Amino acid sequence: MRILISAGEASGEMYGAQLIEALRRLDPSLEFFGVGGERMRALGCDIVVDSKDLAVVGITEILSHLPKIYELFHQLIAEADRRQPDLAVVIDSPAFNWRVARQVHHRGIPVVYYVCPQFWAWRQRRVKLLRQYVDKALVIFPFEEKFYCDRGVDATFVGHPLAELPHPSVGRDQYAAQHRLDRTKQWITLMPGSRVKEVRMNLPTILESAAVLGRDYEFLLPIAPTLSRSLLEKLIASRQVTLVPEALPALCHSRAGIIASGTATVEAAMMSTPFVMVYRVSPFTYLLGRWRVKVPHFAMVNLIAEAEVVPELVQSKFKADHVVSRLNQIIPDGPARDKMLEGLARVKARLRAPNRASGVRPAAERAADIILGVVEPAGTSV
Repeated sequence: MRILISAGEASGEMYGAQLIEALRRLDPSLEFFGVGGERMRALGCDIVVDSKDLAVVGITEILSHLPKIYELFHQLIAEADRRQPDLAVVIDSPAFNWRVARQVHHRGIPVVYYVCPQFWAWRQRRVKLLRQYVDKALVIFPFEEKFYCDRGVDATFVGHPLAELPHPSVGRDQYAAQHRLDRTKQWITLMPGSRVKEVRMNLPTILESAAVLGRDYEFLLPIAPTLSRSLLEKLIASRQVTLVPEALPALCHSRAGIIASGTATVEAAMMSTPFVMVYRVSPFTYLLGRWRVKVPHFAMVNLIAEAEVVPELVQSKFKADHVVSRLNQIIPDGPARDKMLEGLARVKARLRAPNRASGVRPAAERAADIILGVVEPAGTSV
């Protein structure tokens, strides 16, 4: 069986790799090709389009990249016509992937959408795209299943791909030695985003916040797979920030974090790391988008908890003094830190999807069972 898998951005590529591993355990003969990055390539997926080339954010940046994105899109569809996949799995990245879904659907290929677009947050009328072009929607937030099912989409909550992540095995002392960190200091993880424009918009104020906090702390900046080390080195210049290769060990061993809105906020919750959520887009993008947002919170962990677990500093509220003030409340032991840790634990529990037969299972395993069932109706049920 041949599967087209399209995973844009850093988080989608991570979920794609998890899914390939789970599918291969069920059927080692499966072949994969499509959109992804190094993780998926290492698992034997033939990468036709590199997900780094799709990692753009903001209206003006997307407009400037449209010719290149359309070229890559047509390249992928041409490859689908040549290889004739039995199934297509699209992951997140709705601006690109709903078009992929439409094209392969018109070719009679079953389509599964894993990590569905957040149409519940804005542009709710676009749910019709899922009804038209997607055979099965696999959602990763508990409230999404009802939202999509109520609107005629065949949706199943499989749990969040990050919910069962184990804490990294590397100890703090070993990690400090690897990256030449002072283990006697408290560490703070800085995560400005996974796309270049996000980083350019968010990182300067994050670095300013770090400068105010001063040399009593070590600051760790994980390099997202969609970013280059050279870019980050240029942006941090001579600042006292250590670039590290992975986010989870940094978060696990950090006292707190300054985290841009997105998947990184869920990663911090999974590692039980208190943090302040920040985000900034261009004034034009914010003006056009803010009135269309239909949810009460920006931070995903707050939406899941249905309460403000972490502070949200967005646009004009995203200032260094505000960031430092909020961090100073949650870094020391005390009621504020304890309350946030309790909230993050609730979020983690809600992101697990129980299974009647075998208890909690990783999202990728549940997704893999369902995906194979789309093309093999008699296959294993979850």
